Amino acid sequence: MTSSSTSVQIPGYIAGTWDIDASHSTVGFSVRHMMVSKVRGYFRDFEGVIVTAAEQTASSVEARINMDSIDTRQEQRDAHIRSADFFDVGNHTEMTFRSTAVKTDGADWTVEGDLTIKGITKPVVLELELNGFGPDAYGGTRAGFSAKTEISRKEYGVDIDMPMDGGGVVVGDKINVELEIEAVLRAA
Repeated sequence: MTSSSTSVQIPGYIAGTWDIDASHSTVGFSVRHMMVSKVRGYFRDFEGVIVTAAEQTASSVEARINMDSIDTRQEQRDAHIRSADFFDVGNHTEMTFRSTAVKTDGADWTVEGDLTIKGITKPVVLELELNGFGPDAYGGTRAGFSAKTEISRKEYGVDIDMPMDGGGVVVGDKINVELEIEAVLRAA
């Protein structure tokens, strides 16, 4: 008799509610710059909750990112990115993500969800890697996740064009998003 369950054996898997530990996590991105290289940056202020369900595909995640906390290691550029030309942080202080589905084909995992930037919500698909579950040094339990996706900044109203002499643009449209998340299991 076959089961319709979508559960997959995950070593050490623990169902529960987890708080993202921002001090041990990274919300990063990269974008093509001047047509020749990539600039990397990250957000310093973010929070979120992950629910790992007994039936893994019923799991969920919600996250909030403070747009003012952008850091590309160059303050003048960060100030420009915060301006109305890009994120318009004065009017749009948060980026949010809310999952709508967790899927697996048995080997690879994806998290589908709604990403909101500048008040514009679009669906995205994150490629997910489960890095492990286990005890920490403080008597708690931790889980690790890596995820990545690519988005178009223009689809979120970040549509400034800065053409370069001779062709091309200063900032590319495609943004590679990379997440390294460590989360702490809430006490029962």
